[in-house]
Amino acid sequence: MEADPGAGPSDEELMRRLQAGEDAALAPLMQHWEAPVKRFVFRVVGNTAEAEDLAQEVFVRIYTKRSTYRPGAKFSTWCFSIAANQAKNRLRWWRRRPALSLDAWIGAGGDATDESPAGASASHEAVRHEQIVAVQKAVAALPLDLRTALVLFEYEGLSMADIAAALGCTTKAVENRLYRARQQLKLTLVPAD
Repeated sequence: MEADPGAGPSDEELMRRLQAGEDAALAPLMQHWEAPVKRFVFRVVGNTAEAEDLAQEVFVRIYTKRSTYRPGAKFSTWCFSIAANQAKNRLRWWRRRPALSLDAWIGAGGDATDESPAGASASHEAVRHEQIVAVQKAVAALPLDLRTALVLFEYEGLSMADIAAALGCTTKAVENRLYRARQQLKLTLVPAD
């Protein structure tokens, strides 16, 4: 997901410029990473409006913490690390303020599903929608450490090493989390014979 070298400055180069005081370097980073960050955050918190807000907070954090970015480090890893922490903090906040249950919150904003191709039959669309909702619910029900690793690996395409760096754990721990997440999803999604 890193920038194509022929398409302009790399994400890492833009971060060096941002660290050097060129505030305009944040705009291309936002253009390139806004959609992946929103998708990731949505898959962790399960709420569209919160994903929008948190994505903006991620870029504010990138700007305010730009001095902590290590030159030569992979920008995507650093960016998803910030996004994971923001999402984790928001989920903790919800748990401490249970005026509205987390399930109700997710249900209220969990409206972003994949669109079907035009012309799909109504029954196919209904089955597909049910499958998408079932997977979303199953992923949302995973413990946060398993859900975060799974979303970064399956949906964002990060390597195990990058996930380990983003989450501050070992690659073996990431492997273990992915295995446990898949096992739990299998139990949840595969009907018993």
